[in-house]
Amino acid sequence: MNVQNVLILDDEKGFREEISEFLKEEGYNVLTAGLPSEAIKLIDNNDVDIAVFDIRMPEMDGLSLLHQIKQEYQEIEIIMMTGYGDMSSVIKAMRYGAVDFLRKPFKLTEIKETINRVSKYRSIKSKIKKESNIFKDMLDNNLHFIGNSPALKKIFDLIIKISKSNDTIVLLTGETGTGKELIAKTIHLLSNRKDNKFVVVNCSTIPEELFENEFFGHMKGSYTDAKQDQKGLFEAADKGTLFLDEIGDMKYDMQAKLLRVIEDKKISRLGTYDEKVVDVRIIAATNHELEKMVKNKQFRIDLFHRLNLFKIDIPPLRERKEDIPLLFNYFVKDFSNKYKKRIKKAENSIITKLLNYNFPGNVRELKNLIERAVIMCDDDILTESCFDLLEYLSPSKEIRILENKEVLDLDSIEKENIRKALSITKNNKTQASKLLNISRQALDRKIKKFNLGK
Repeated sequence: MNVQNVLILDDEKGFREEISEFLKEEGYNVLTAGLPSEAIKLIDNNDVDIAVFDIRMPEMDGLSLLHQIKQEYQEIEIIMMTGYGDMSSVIKAMRYGAVDFLRKPFKLTEIKETINRVSKYRSIKSKIKKESNIFKDMLDNNLHFIGNSPALKKIFDLIIKISKSNDTIVLLTGETGTGKELIAKTIHLLSNRKDNKFVVVNCSTIPEELFENEFFGHMKGSYTDAKQDQKGLFEAADKGTLFLDEIGDMKYDMQAKLLRVIEDKKISRLGTYDEKVVDVRIIAATNHELEKMVKNKQFRIDLFHRLNLFKIDIPPLRERKEDIPLLFNYFVKDFSNKYKKRIKKAENSIITKLLNYNFPGNVRELKNLIERAVIMCDDDILTESCFDLLEYLSPSKEIRILENKEVLDLDSIEKENIRKALSITKNNKTQASKLLNISRQALDRKIKKFNLGK
C-alpha cells in the first residue's frame, strides 16, 4: 500500500502536533493546519489522501468546510472529530460525504485504527474503479463496510486476509439479510480471480434430479431435450469463483457429489465419460447451524470440514447497533438521489426508534424500510409518518420506556435477558438461543461479551 498523505486540522496546536508526531512514527506523511483557510491552501497545493478535522472550528464550521472540500476534491476521504452528544452533526457530516468519525476525547491508537481502516477503504475503492461497470460501485453498495462497530472491523480485516489467498474455501454464516453475497463478491473482486466470473447458485432451488445437469453440464443428445452442448456451473466459473448460497439446504445425496468435485477438481458432463479439470474457488453461505445439522445427519461431516476451512460469521444488525446511524444516513442519501428527492434532514426521533428495534431482517430490512420512507416523503424532512414507525418499530417486550425519560442501558437489559433465558433452560444454550430468538453463535458471543460463562 502506498504511503498516505494525512491532513490534521485543529485549532489547538499541541493537540495537532501530538497527533502529527504519532502518525509520522506510524509511517504516514502528515500535514497540519490550525485554521480552515490554511487547510484549504494545503489541499490546493498538495496531494491529500485523508483529512481529519473537527466539526467546531474558527473561521467556518467543519460541516461547511467538509461540503466545500468534497465539492472540489471528491477523492479526499474525510474523518470528522466531534464531542459526545453531537449525533445530529455526525449524521449531517456523513450525508455531506465524511467517511468516518471520532468522538473526543480519543486515544492515539483510535485515530491510528480509524486512519488505517480508511486507508484500506481507499485502496479497495481504487481497485474496484479499475474493474468492469458491473463491479465499479461494489464498495459503495457493500453494506458491511458502512459502520464503526468492532464486528465490522473484524470482518473487514478477515476479508482483506482471505482475499490474498487464491484458492482457500470460505464459509460465510449469518442470518438472512446480513449481506453474505456482498461479502462473497468482495472477496472475489479483491482476489487474483477478479478478471473471471463470479457465479451465484442458490442451492435450495436445484432439484436433486437436475443436480448433475446444473453443476456439470451436458453433451448434445445426452437426453431428449439436450439439443446442444451446455456448460455447467463449475465450467462457467472456471478460473473464477462459485458462490454456493444456502448450502445448508442442499439435499444430503447431492452433497456427496459436490464434495467429490471440490476434492478432485474434475467434472464430467452428462453424456460423456471424459473428465475436465476445473479451477474454481468455492465460497459457501448458510443461515443454518451446520454443526447441528451434522449431528442430526442432515449435513455430511466430510463436506462440512471441507467447507469450514476459513469461516466468517456475520453478526446480525441488532448486535452492532452503533452502525445503524451511518447506514441510515447512507441509505437516505442513496435513495434520495435515486428517486430525485431533496431530503435535507430527518427527525432525531427516527434514529432513536431504529436503535430500539431488533431488525429480524437485518441490513436488508433497514434498507427496504428506508427506501419506502424516502418514496413516501413529500417534503425535504424525513418524518416518522413516512416510516409508519409508531406501528412498525414497536420496542421489544423487554424494553420499557421510563416515564422520567432516562437513557436506557441496552447492554444491561440484554445481559439480564440472557441470564434469565439461561436460568429457565438450566444453561442449555440451544434452548436459550431459541427463547431469545438469536442464533447459537450469537448467544456464545454475548455470553463472552457479558462475561456470563460461569
